[in-house]
Amino acid sequence: MIRVLLADDQALVRGGFRSILDGQDDIEVAGEAADGAEAVSLALTLAPDVILMDIRMPRLDGIEATRRLLAGGRSRARVLMLTTFDEDEYVYQALRAGASGFLLKSAPPRELAGAVRTVAAGDALLAPEITRRMIEEYVRRPRPGAGRPAGLETLTPRELEVLGLIARGRSNAEIGARLYLSEPTVKTHVTRMLAKLGLRDRVQAVVFAYECGLVRPGG
Repeated sequence: MIRVLLADDQALVRGGFRSILDGQDDIEVAGEAADGAEAVSLALTLAPDVILMDIRMPRLDGIEATRRLLAGGRSRARVLMLTTFDEDEYVYQALRAGASGFLLKSAPPRELAGAVRTVAAGDALLAPEITRRMIEEYVRRPRPGAGRPAGLETLTPRELEVLGLIARGRSNAEIGARLYLSEPTVKTHVTRMLAKLGLRDRVQAVVFAYECGLVRPGG
């Protein structure tokens, strides 16, 4: 059973999400928070698997709440950020804070449960219409002469290829087809690459690849 914490300052929004999720056999709503501070407190108490976290909330916004929860491994929950198209400037900050994906508030109800399952399984929900565009716009290229992070030196050539393709939004199946590898083999490379770099999931791998210059915006 996937346990979900709803964090949104609008009671009607939380109620709508609860009604959708409560109808799923494999998902239960563990609690509701009306602001970021309450979300942090409840997450540490209830230990949910997934947190649906609104970006704009009183007392503590969703980005800072995510940062406080995930810093130092205080919570093992996966954070699915709730966003709208007019909040573009916050998306990259949320990625860096450790969010595992994004869900547009305008998305059809049928996508909500699927998004929760995707994030709970440890995958990243990288909505093409949001994430890649925002990473490319807000990421900063390395300073001239800064060189690559030491972590890249621990990767094999194949793991480096896999990292580059993940940063370009490729799925495991697409990476396998590109590199002539089976999906289980690709998953093994992904797992080892994340472990070597100390990254939480594919979202952090995308951010890392752009920040270290392995992939260039627009490339």
